[in-house]
Amino acid sequence: MPVGALLWRSVDTISPSAAKHSNDTSPPTSGLDRYFEISKRRSSIPREFRGGLVTFFAMAYIIALNPLIIGTGADKNGNLISGAPKFLDAAMTQIDGAAVGTSIAMVAAATALIAGIMTILMGVVGRFPMAIASGLGLNALVAYTLAPQMTWPQAMGLVVWEGIIITVLVLTGFRTAVFKAVPPPLRTAISVGIGLFIAFVGLVNAGVIRQGSGTPVTLGVGGNLQGWPILVFLIGLVLLITLHVLKVKGAMLISIISGTVLAIIVEAIGHVGGQAADGSNPTGWALNVPSLSGFSWPDLSLLGRVDMVGAFFVDGKFQFAHFLALVVLVFSLLLADFFDTMGTMVAVGSEGGLNDADGMPPRTTEILLVDSLGAVVGGLGSVSSSTSYVESTAGVGEGARTGLASVVTGAAFLLAVFLAPLVNLVPFEAASPVLVFVGFLMISQINEIDWTRPEIGIPVFLTIILMPFAYSITVGIGAGFLAYVFIRLILGEWRKIHALMYVVAGLFVLYFAQGVILNLLGA
Repeated sequence: MPVGALLWRSVDTISPSAAKHSNDTSPPTSGLDRYFEISKRRSSIPREFRGGLVTFFAMAYIIALNPLIIGTGADKNGNLISGAPKFLDAAMTQIDGAAVGTSIAMVAAATALIAGIMTILMGVVGRFPMAIASGLGLNALVAYTLAPQMTWPQAMGLVVWEGIIITVLVLTGFRTAVFKAVPPPLRTAISVGIGLFIAFVGLVNAGVIRQGSGTPVTLGVGGNLQGWPILVFLIGLVLLITLHVLKVKGAMLISIISGTVLAIIVEAIGHVGGQAADGSNPTGWALNVPSLSGFSWPDLSLLGRVDMVGAFFVDGKFQFAHFLALVVLVFSLLLADFFDTMGTMVAVGSEGGLNDADGMPPRTTEILLVDSLGAVVGGLGSVSSSTSYVESTAGVGEGARTGLASVVTGAAFLLAVFLAPLVNLVPFEAASPVLVFVGFLMISQINEIDWTRPEIGIPVFLTIILMPFAYSITVGIGAGFLAYVFIRLILGEWRKIHALMYVVAGLFVLYFAQGVILNLLGA
């Protein structure tokens, strides 16, 4: 049974056929209903609000996490993104804590603002229940690879260029054409792989799965589940499963709110504290410490701090090798953004039963255009490339089916610009049960794969396993695409491969070889 149909039945007791045949609906009851096709997609305004809030709480961690990546890194001059020096001494050993704190606060405010604007735009233009915010992985590439080679404004200028290029690819139809060229089994594999990936993310975020001392990963601390935060996670997961089985509406939102309230009580009584970077207090909260704090006025002065040309010159001079190295880095950003979004869009549409017979979500071009503009706006806002979030599937699992849910999510992000301390009340341990549960919902599509055909089964297998194992949606998609093309070629079935799949496979070869290429260029 498709996961979208499963969700319809389990959440609102609607038959699977109703989820697919959206034309069998009552006429719109209002202009809002007509614009967002709420009745047509067999949803309701309360469901859209619930779903939008669940998506927000599932991804609100980015308001705390993006500043820890973008706001704490130094550029080639030793300056933070705020422009202040990171270190108090010339030897770059003594960090200026006040300057870092200011930088983090600035990035937090800008992150929430850009996420709010772009997610509302996705809701109004794309009319799709998918949220946008600074992309994890993309921000790390900017902070740890681009910024150390240039100034922060120059690094953000490259992000803008990546966004412009990918927007052109949408406007020319290339990005949509690539999406259509992907064989249906690989699209299904992307959804299943993302389901495993997001479940793994939830387990890692909550500290249930961690790096082991003698193994790549292990259960909890040294193979044991220890600490109050883990208990909060387990209680939230048990509560969510119970509510789901009993078909209680709003199960995911209830789980998040209940987990957060419990976490606040636990922290107030037990003073658990957060996990430290040096590994101390391993049974503390993974990221946000759920303690009440005051309000803060946002500092949005990072907006517009962009240098669009400076990165291409070294000491004011153009060097071809340096230029090629930058092209490789921008290409890496572009490819990751390109296929992460494609995978997320497929997963969200599939989860909500919104995709058509060809696996295409409605208004695909508009969705991709808004996402592409997210990279441009993210660079202009100095928060790194903004992209679609797979956590949107949590909101869809709660019932979201239309762009109205994205408007709700975006509005919550805009409110979070001013109420960031309240957003930070939601610890990973309270939100992660939803991510794990969504993984269960998404993996049910695996029965649609014909495992008896190696030309299908092997690429699908690699796509599914490498997303969580490599902790990257892009790596999983790339491995699956390359395996598909390779197996078809050795079978002599080259005519069955869409021409664009050859192009994409070639691009992924360059993507996986970027380390070798950069070494050859001396970068």
